[in-house]
Amino acid sequence: MPYATYRGEFVPEHLLFNANLQEFAQRVSLLCNLETSGKVSPEDTYQQIKQLWKDLKSSKKSLLDEAEQRRSDDSP
Repeated sequence: MPYATYRGEFVPEHLLFNANLQEFAQRVSLLCNLETSGKVSPEDTYQQIKQLWKDLKSSKKSLLDEAEQRRSDDSP
């Protein structure tokens, strides 16, 4: 669930990616706090953030890159 209001160009793909981006930021912040307090090891933190980054990249590809490609294919 998004934490801030989206103010960019209203395209469904942009809105969904923004929600995913905000979730990524929240999870990275939480992981950093857990690592700082000693509850999660640095290596575990790194691996979890690395997976979150891969998920965000996949989201960008499917929501933004493919949507842009579809729009450019549809234009004359």
